[in-house]
This record gives sequence, C-alpha cells and structure tokens, in this order.
Amino acid sequence: MTRQYWKPANLLNPVPAVMITCRDENGRDNVMTAAWAGTVCSDPVMVSVSIRKERYSHDIIEKSGEFVLCLTNRKLAKITDYVGVRSGRDIDKFALEGDLHISRGKARFVNAPLINESPVCLECKVRQILELGSHDMFVAEVVSTDVDDAYLDENGRLDLKKADLIAYSHGEYYALGNLLGKFGYSVKKPRRKKTKKQ
Repeated sequence: MTRQYWKPANLLNPVPAVMITCRDENGRDNVMTAAWAGTVCSDPVMVSVSIRKERYSHDIIEKSGEFVLCLTNRKLAKITDYVGVRSGRDIDKFALEGDLHISRGKARFVNAPLINESPVCLECKVRQILELGSHDMFVAEVVSTDVDDAYLDENGRLDLKKADLIAYSHGEYYALGNLLGKFGYSVKKPRRKKTKKQ
C-alpha cells in the first residue's frame, strides 16, 4: 500500500451542513450556510461555527453576540446551498419563493429568527471569538434547543432518523445513509439465547 503526502488541506469530511440565522441592530434578518460547525462541549452545551471575516453575517453576529444554528435535511438541501452562495447584502433570504422559501419563527432567548422548516434549531449566545486566520471561530453556548414536533416519537423522544438530515463533503451534499451501529456496539456482548426448560 502506498500513500501520497499533500500540503495541509481541509479534508475533515463529512461535516454538517447547517443554516445560521442572525439579526442586525436594525432588525434585518439574514441566513447563511456553514459547513464548519460542530459540538465543542456538553456541560455547558456549546457549539462552534467558523465564519470568514468578509461574510455579511460575520459582523452581525460579532455585534449582536447571538445566532441560531438550524439543522438541515433533504427538503432543505436546495435552499441550504442557495443561502450559502448569495449574500444577504443583496437579497432578503426570507422573501424567496417556491422551493427556496423558508419562514422565520420566533426564538425564545435570542434576538434572531428560527427557520420553521428546520427539524432542530439551536439558539446560541456567543461566549468567545477566536481569530484564526481566514475564519473567526464563534464559540457559543446553546441556550435553547427548539425541536419540530414532527420528529418526536410516540414517547416524546427526538427521532433524528425521521429528519432525513444532510451532510457536506468536499463540496457536495449527501443524505445520511444506512445505520451501521449505535454508540458502543463494537464492545457490546451478544445476547445469550434463552433455552427452554425441559
């Protein structure tokens, strides 16, 4: 087996494709797509999103200190791409029609909109901004998890399999595939078959 050794590259893939919403001081809302987002802490619950300094949403989030991270699914794939390639400086992304239409919902704890069509929205308050080079990383505490009832099972538990989530990998969007196992399945002992008593 041989390997090639390339210069450093952003090839940690796949990553979540999420939409980030924010609101400026004049009450104007914007939506952008981010692929460089992730979980960074469980207690307190914290996430991060890395945004280029020149992006329209960067300054809004830097000033407001708030945003909403919205998960995306197969139904939202086209709009997820669109809001990532069009600037909020030029268009109102909540005013689009047809298969690009998304509607704003009211957040509970932050001054930024939810995306009603998103299965899960995380309301976030920025706790730290790390200047890293081409991107600044916004490290934020999740102050509310807003879940669409359609993705709850009969016991009220979140069933993300129903959500049909998508991921981004090296410039392409993918629907998530088949379940391969649950956390810890590699060390789980097989169940013993019960034998009938004679």
